[in-house]
Amino acid sequence: MPYDFSNKVAVVTGGSRGIGLAVAQQLVAYGAKVCINYNVSQERADQAVNQIREAGGEAIAVQADVSEQRQARELIQQAEQQLGPVDFLVNNAGIFDVAAHDEFDEQMWHRTMKINVDGVFYCSWAVKDGMVARGYGRIVNIASIAGLEAKPYAIAYATSKAAVVGFTRSLGQALAADNVRVNAVAPGLIDTEILDGFDQTQKDHLINITPSKRIGQAGEVANMVSFLLSDESDFTVGQTMVLSGGRVNLP
Repeated sequence: MPYDFSNKVAVVTGGSRGIGLAVAQQLVAYGAKVCINYNVSQERADQAVNQIREAGGEAIAVQADVSEQRQARELIQQAEQQLGPVDFLVNNAGIFDVAAHDEFDEQMWHRTMKINVDGVFYCSWAVKDGMVARGYGRIVNIASIAGLEAKPYAIAYATSKAAVVGFTRSLGQALAADNVRVNAVAPGLIDTEILDGFDQTQKDHLINITPSKRIGQAGEVANMVSFLLSDESDFTVGQTMVLSGGRVNLP
């Protein structure tokens, strides 16, 4: 195994499917105990936990709407009560809406911000004090290349992910001296359920404008998350790592 996460406790929000599930499964494979957070997909979360346990790993599923501060705190409390102090937090929970500027309203805007931005803040705040007190912690936020370029048909989503990038940069510097590292991953087009909202013409277009000429895999995002959680990235602070097959490049 490239990393040894034995005796580490991880919380993965939105961990019952897609990127979150891939991350949770990989962390368990590297020895971590994982709390899979879900909001509505209990069946999927239970299925993931059962598969992990059958393979000899340790995992629990905890329901919480991370856009609500109380529920985010209770999520972390339950994880710590059942598994131990949280070493790793992966803020993956998020929503994605496509709409032209004249098709979305304040309700969509606030819903997107509450889940994609407030959720990251609430969960990070629920773990950071414990991490600082222990002198160890790792937080990885799942952003998006949408936060790094203009998205006229996803204004709320792009704005929320830009906020995650900025939050990562500032919190990373704030906590670095306490050995609590905060970084982010900004994926491009990844083969998850989000693709169900695209027709084949749209998929082909996105593939054509990607230099690697393919769609990314959730496991590739999990690889980067594991690297950022590991000691191999110990000098990486407040950074956003782009996984887009060359579609978006930071200067």
